[in-house]
Amino acid sequence: VFGELVSVMERDSVTLSTNLTEICEDDILWTSGVEKLLIARISREKQTVSTYDDVLGGRFRDRLKLDNQTGSLIIRNITTKHAGLYKLEISGVKSTSKTFRVSVY
Repeated sequence: VFGELVSVMERDSVTLSTNLTEICEDDILWTSGVEKLLIARISREKQTVSTYDDVLGGRFRDRLKLDNQTGSLIIRNITTKHAGLYKLEISGVKSTSKTFRVSVY
């Protein structure tokens, strides 16, 4: 399997975990799809937490939430339109990335 496989039932919420207990790095970026469209970002330097739920024709509107402490991404009221690849990129002293393959049933 390419990335961590996450299965979720339609209309439920899913949390894609950073596995961090607190944000110590500079930037946390969440992208969606093979196009790697930016859907969420935490910038420690700018002290901002942003979600970009208007991408893909508003597919994520009112569904995205970022955990301010861990940087984990929560997708609420998920539908089959939200199935696919999600990528986490953490930059800073310990740069790392993680891929999730979300299936919705």
